Amino acid sequence: MTMADWTLLLDGADLPDRALIGGKAWSVARMAALGLDVPPAFVITTRACLAYLERGEMPEGLEAEIAAGLDWLQRRTGRSFGAGAKRLLLSIRSGAAISMPGMMDTVLNLGIDDDGEAALAAETGLPAFARDTHRRFLELYSSIVLRQPVELEAAESPAQWRAAIGEVPGAVHDQLLGAVRAVFDSWNTRRARRYREHNNIPHDMGTAVTVQAMVFGNLDDLSGTGVLFSRNPLQGDPAPYGEYLPRAQGEDVVSGKFTPLSLGAMQAHVPDAHAALLAASDMLERENGDVQDIEFTVQSGRLYLLQSRSAKRAPEAAVRIAVDMVGEGRIDAATALSRVSAEQVSTLLLPRLAPNAAEGAQVVAQGEGACPGVATGVLVADSDEAERRAAAGEAVILVRATTSPDDVHGMIAARAVVTEQGGSTSHAAVVSRALGRPCVVGTGSGALVLAGQVVTVDGASGKVFAGALATQVPREDEDERLSRLIGWARERCPIEVLRPEDAASADAVDVDLLLAEGTHEQLASALAGHAAARGSGLANAEIARIARRAGITRMITEPVLPALLVALED
Repeated sequence: MTMADWTLLLDGADLPDRALIGGKAWSVARMAALGLDVPPAFVITTRACLAYLERGEMPEGLEAEIAAGLDWLQRRTGRSFGAGAKRLLLSIRSGAAISMPGMMDTVLNLGIDDDGEAALAAETGLPAFARDTHRRFLELYSSIVLRQPVELEAAESPAQWRAAIGEVPGAVHDQLLGAVRAVFDSWNTRRARRYREHNNIPHDMGTAVTVQAMVFGNLDDLSGTGVLFSRNPLQGDPAPYGEYLPRAQGEDVVSGKFTPLSLGAMQAHVPDAHAALLAASDMLERENGDVQDIEFTVQSGRLYLLQSRSAKRAPEAAVRIAVDMVGEGRIDAATALSRVSAEQVSTLLLPRLAPNAAEGAQVVAQGEGACPGVATGVLVADSDEAERRAAAGEAVILVRATTSPDDVHGMIAARAVVTEQGGSTSHAAVVSRALGRPCVVGTGSGALVLAGQVVTVDGASGKVFAGALATQVPREDEDERLSRLIGWARERCPIEVLRPEDAASADAVDVDLLLAEGTHEQLASALAGHAAARGSGLANAEIARIARRAGITRMITEPVLPALLVALED
């Protein structure tokens, strides 16, 4: 690896700081060091992004370093960028140190123009593939760099496409710089800022930009793309779980516009690539000590790994994976506790459908359960409206044909998410699991017209029921895995967290009464100077954090696990 002011080569010789190169580039370097098949790449660091955002222009020396990185990529691939018979095409991908799936921008197939399309067609003998690749580039460039989303007609010519989308720089090097600037700028989009605020991610980290040689899942019948989780991210089952879409590129999977096939279909279609994928999944989970979310492409039967990161998981999966990995000796109990949040436990303990509640209930939509949980509310088809009505205190369910990063604020506000299109690795599914929202995807057409109706969403069964169904509240002490987490947390907790039947409460401040009389801000001052507090409000992670900051060292509440996990955050 060579080192400069703004860029680094990802050749596997070293493993730079994740904060400097972002999680995506870090995983590329990590996989290269493990000897896995990764397309060559270099990275523009987060330091360059922050300098760009501060100055409003490319920092001095960055363009020269990008040119040097391109020279290295050309030597590694034996291809030329913007010239020659063997064209080098690039993917330009964002990547922050903390994963923000789907929040920032990516441009694929950069480097193709009319001459490049002709060269690609001559090299592969597949003019339809070359034309398809050209169209994909122009669509993404128009959407990401020019901020003009467009769907181009496959039957039209490149000249017609360019006329439809406006000004695209003629030189591919200028296109590359435009794409880099667009990725830098995507750090401060509304959706990215909203996601960071919801997840307590600092705004001053910046994003790196990974510049990587393209491999093509849309090349031929033995090509495709997909996403693999080393364990099931919904329930935590240890069997690998994923989806595969033949003759496609990665954006097709996450867009939710296409319904991918199962891993079993991939095994039947490209068995050698499937076997290599499972072997890589096992290696990466062992090396990283956590369940992995792996993006891959198969080109003419050969597997290429594009990214591996810790998977976003639904609350049920978070608990099961954490406890199971301790049993397997992969992590210790302290690490397991750090991987389950108070909010995830609270979500698990939310009401669920009561026995027989669904019997006779009308199913108004059915798809694939993408994040377990039950929620009731009115269906709203617009993300801005969902945010506005939720802020006014209304329980809303967001329903969309498919979601994009521009819907994140509505997903955060909603109690559940329903989409007509997409599978369990689509944008809606991945973000819902990250947020802990019940989610049903792929209902088919007909869900959007239900907007305005009150429904109950069951994210486990994938069913949407008419009306509000009866629910019941689960108990933490009746769940074996939650009980184990409680035991580990009690051994490490710096304060006492007790159930009401285990503690005298006469000398404890009643948090529920304080909340009924005032605001959260007033609660902090009311608790100051007291050692003990009681009340069901302390089972809420936000209230428990206020109590801890106020100096409370004895909490009396039920359930206890959310408060225990908050106390362990100190």
